[in-house]
Amino acid sequence: MDRCSYRRRKDVTLVSLLLLVLAMALGPTPSSAAGNDWWTPAARPTPDSQINVTGEPFTGTNAEGEVRGFVDAHDHLFANEAFGGRLICGKTFSEAGIADALKDCPEHYPDGSLAVFDFITKGGDGRHDPVGWPTFKDWPAHDSLTHQQNYYAWVERAWRGGQRVLVNDLVTNGVICSVYFFKDRSCDEMTSIRLQAKLSYDLQAYVDKMYGGTGKGWFRIVTDSAQAREVIKQGKLAVILGVETSEPFGCKQVLDIAQCSKADIDAGLDELYSLGVRSMFLCHKFDNALCGVRFDEGALGTAINVGQFLSTGTFWKTEKCTGPQHDNPINGASAAEAEAELPAGVQVPSYAGDAQCNTRGLTDLGEYAVRGMMKRKMMLEIDHMSVKAVGRALDIFEAESYPGVISSHSWMDLNWTERVYGLGGFVAQYMHGSEGFVAEANRTKALRDKYDVGYGYGTDMNGVGGWPGPRGADAANKVTYPFRSVDGGSVIDRQTTGERTWDLNTDGAAHYGLVPDWIEDIRLVGGQDVVNDLFRGAESYLDTWGATEKHQAGVNLAKGAAATASSAEWNPFTSYAPGRAVDGARDTRWASDWSDDQSLGIDLGSTHLVGRVTLDWERAYGKSYRIELSTDGANWQTAWSTTSGDGGLDTALFTGTPARYVRIHGLERGTGWGYSLYEVGVHSS
Repeated sequence: MDRCSYRRRKDVTLVSLLLLVLAMALGPTPSSAAGNDWWTPAARPTPDSQINVTGEPFTGTNAEGEVRGFVDAHDHLFANEAFGGRLICGKTFSEAGIADALKDCPEHYPDGSLAVFDFITKGGDGRHDPVGWPTFKDWPAHDSLTHQQNYYAWVERAWRGGQRVLVNDLVTNGVICSVYFFKDRSCDEMTSIRLQAKLSYDLQAYVDKMYGGTGKGWFRIVTDSAQAREVIKQGKLAVILGVETSEPFGCKQVLDIAQCSKADIDAGLDELYSLGVRSMFLCHKFDNALCGVRFDEGALGTAINVGQFLSTGTFWKTEKCTGPQHDNPINGASAAEAEAELPAGVQVPSYAGDAQCNTRGLTDLGEYAVRGMMKRKMMLEIDHMSVKAVGRALDIFEAESYPGVISSHSWMDLNWTERVYGLGGFVAQYMHGSEGFVAEANRTKALRDKYDVGYGYGTDMNGVGGWPGPRGADAANKVTYPFRSVDGGSVIDRQTTGERTWDLNTDGAAHYGLVPDWIEDIRLVGGQDVVNDLFRGAESYLDTWGATEKHQAGVNLAKGAAATASSAEWNPFTSYAPGRAVDGARDTRWASDWSDDQSLGIDLGSTHLVGRVTLDWERAYGKSYRIELSTDGANWQTAWSTTSGDGGLDTALFTGTPARYVRIHGLERGTGWGYSLYEVGVHSS
């Protein structure tokens, strides 16, 4: 009987082992097994925020080899270190734990009476319960612009919910820092940028430590697109460093005089690149020595205009726009707290309603910076640049077929969208409420389909912008908890930190951890198609980045070539000879006599395939002109023409044609002067 019992136990054991082997072969093991799943940290701090997501994050690529996942193209993880260190209260992480990280600024205690920035941005009296951890009675909130929204565990929840790319824009503003009442560090912008870059790497190490060592955590800073693809293939979050600041490299301007040089720009770009920065804005909020800005509106716009005066000695200047694109209107709304900072007798000017364009565009130094970014394969952020500045930057990129252009949070004129897509650039929309987000996504859907690209969002968390409010507990198609992630592999419930649980329906997008909830709201309001485009966002962003890295400057066949012209303006001090338009220098030019029928001819030396000609006009431009090609200098054919030239930098694209001689034939001038070209480029493609 003992032997039979043993035999039965042995048979059961063999059957159990067989079933276990079959289970392992036919399906995944339970995700809760052993608590050692790769996405679960071995040593999370105690206490800490909950994540409230179960299930394994998706890994790998799709059948076409494309990465999957959402992209936040514009976030500010460490804005609490900017603006003097006391504008945004609370930290992204702290070695001392969550109680130290998520606490208010000292001057906000006991009731928010001195929360001055709240008065300016939110209205009311700024009073609030300053206690963060563990109660979080009043913050973070969708309409609180002064409290930390990017606590690392909330970012972790967004990653678990399907986000695979995060652009961390290092941000600050020296003038806002200098005029704000409370600060605990220097207002030097580059000092703050360096600190935020360091803390980004410190956060990576902080997360790695939870997972057992260097390289093991989910938060991975990447410096090229191949690294990003590998990180996402592993199911982790690829973090890209960007810069959004008003005076990069110290390039402010005072009374229209630049306070930096080309050497400063080169040194600044080299330093940022060495820090890992791969995308950046050249201007933000205030006109600087590089470019004019796209205005802010309302009371905030008035406050920023005051800062513009304090920074530069001049207020914004406007003019009538020359095309359909325009900057944001300035309506002169009062911001008494900010206006009190102006010297006695100085007032914010009023602006004509039909003059919505900034007079300031891309300066010569700004163009030098753009071309410097191109040399370093960096991506230019065009949001916040004035219409004139963006137009010139896009002209430069089109002339060089350079794809590295990003609109990350809806701050450019939307009429530029197709030009961005045409270059191979990437577009993301600001984190608006689901209904508004869906409406804008649908408006541009045809363009995304035309160029076969995905879509992104820019949360701008910690960016003083405001975020989606609640649609209400009784709203149609409200978010029902728990819900599944877009890939279907995770279950997402309401997010809890300490004693507070957030619900998107009643709290809105209060912090970064609610990004997955917001995406679910978009799905319910707008349908699966919008979310599908967003889920392709990571791939499209990396396509733009990869193409930027691979870009090679085209050979300019015209550089140094022999040039002739129908005429050349005479000047006893400066030469305007035809060769000045092909000498490779952007501060010399050819200028014709002051009559319509004029031409500039270029001998390439031998026959080449010609398919692209770029013309960099001085103020004296051609309104009607054509580009003519010839193999023998006697028989000409028109390859391209226009009757609506508007100056600037023109790029003429046409079917590749064999030619040794290229002629720009002016038919009608755009001004009372002649025709004048800084530089002509001739390319095979």
